[in-house]
Amino acid sequence: MYNFALQMPTKLYFGKGQVFEMGKDIAACAKKVLMVYGGGSIKRNGAYDDACKMLEENGIQWCELSGVRSNPRIESVYEGIRLCRENGLEAILAVGGGSSIDCSKAIAANVHYDGDAWDAIMKHAPQTDKVLPVFTVITLAATGSEMNRNAVISNLELNIKTAIMDDRLTPVATVMDPTYSYSVNAFYTAAGIADIMSHTFENYFSKETDAYAHDRLAEAGLLTCIQQGPVAVKEPENYAARAALMYISPWVINGLTRAGKSCGWSCHPIEHELSAYYDVCHGAGLAIVTPAWMRHILSDATVDKFAEYGVNVWRIDPSLDRYEIANRAIDCTEEFFRSIGLPMTLRELGITEKDKFEEMAQNIDNAFGNAYVVLHKEDVLQILEACF
Repeated sequence: MYNFALQMPTKLYFGKGQVFEMGKDIAACAKKVLMVYGGGSIKRNGAYDDACKMLEENGIQWCELSGVRSNPRIESVYEGIRLCRENGLEAILAVGGGSSIDCSKAIAANVHYDGDAWDAIMKHAPQTDKVLPVFTVITLAATGSEMNRNAVISNLELNIKTAIMDDRLTPVATVMDPTYSYSVNAFYTAAGIADIMSHTFENYFSKETDAYAHDRLAEAGLLTCIQQGPVAVKEPENYAARAALMYISPWVINGLTRAGKSCGWSCHPIEHELSAYYDVCHGAGLAIVTPAWMRHILSDATVDKFAEYGVNVWRIDPSLDRYEIANRAIDCTEEFFRSIGLPMTLRELGITEKDKFEEMAQNIDNAFGNAYVVLHKEDVLQILEACF
């Protein structure tokens, strides 16, 4: 492993009713905040009412930015910046899933920036010394954004989905109350599971061979998804299953399984192109791309890692031929995604033409320099074709 520094500053409040514990943390740095959320689900599952009560009990005023969509748009970021500036808001409280949190981070990074927020996002880092603190109440296990430094924002007019990253964007505190995820439907629960697993794969499949502890932790994350995911899909109010997914989600992407490894991601850049052009559900896109990517890169150079994955995660007989284990593991991955209700082709997502594939592949031709297996334009095209 390489030398590294790892800091996880987010305070975690886990469990039912824990939202009321976070009020003192917000009050310590802000008296006026922006509450950011998506649709009406937080008003059905109780998260909205609880968040409002928590703010009231701590003497905190707030404005609201609602309507944040999946693949959060730059337009929502602009509106949030406007609200913060006009109302002198000092912090941001995201209530919802990863989209609300990512939008909140992008707003926080740009309230005190004099330039265009999209320009800062395209530079992948805040362009100002002053960033607003972010707090979160998570309602969907998926992105892990509640405990990391990243935010992904879409500009659909330009067909670009990209990230802004900075340690200052890591939430100060987050609430994980599994009951808030009871209202998430089966499809989005499954898509969240695919997202968690993809984050794990992106760090698990790397060139390092001396990251034993990292990889065992990653396998624990995968096993959690495989064992508890179907329960959450079938029994939406199963507290134990929801809790397991909500807890594991941030730990596979906050640096714990990546530190000291060279992990250039592969499936996410491809899926980001799909979302940028077709506005597809991120987790569903990842579920389709992942098995195709796995099959594409399977070779003498990678078969041992896939066999390790097959034996340790899918419990495949280790006495079998390495390629047999590897191919069975990839098949198990695809079958698992299908079993929890996710589409396995782009056509199932409504993508009926291939006319944008070459342009999409060209856009990310230089995005894989540090990846487990370096991909080029032709590789991406072949993976997209296999997904179709």
